[in-house]
Amino acid sequence: VQNTLMVRITQTSSTILIAMLLNSLVGIVLFVSILWFKQGMAGFGELVSSVRWWTLIPGLLGSFFVFASISGYQNVGAATTIAVLVASQLIGGLMLDIFRSHGVPLRALFGPICGAILLVVGAWLVARRSF
Repeated sequence: VQNTLMVRITQTSSTILIAMLLNSLVGIVLFVSILWFKQGMAGFGELVSSVRWWTLIPGLLGSFFVFASISGYQNVGAATTIAVLVASQLIGGLMLDIFRSHGVPLRALFGPICGAILLVVGAWLVARRSF
């Protein structure tokens, strides 16, 4: 639903950035309000003291994810976009888990790797459909 609405915003504005900024603005207002309600000014002090260059990376990646979602919905449709995004997230997560799991026997990875392959094949089948 979110991406469908954001595509609609994009269609009625001059750039995809309008939809992305509206999305971010609503999130910022919501989370600032919750932080203020739960922790008051102390929460904002903690927020400021927590900022490091690397703490901004998740926001950058999240913005890219939202951009990819909106662009995908517009260009290839909802099902293909979701299939490709989920498959890519699973592959990335599986690679991270494998990298972190020192000494795990290869046979223990068989199931997760087969599952990832099946998901990629499923994403490919969804992406190649024609109506």
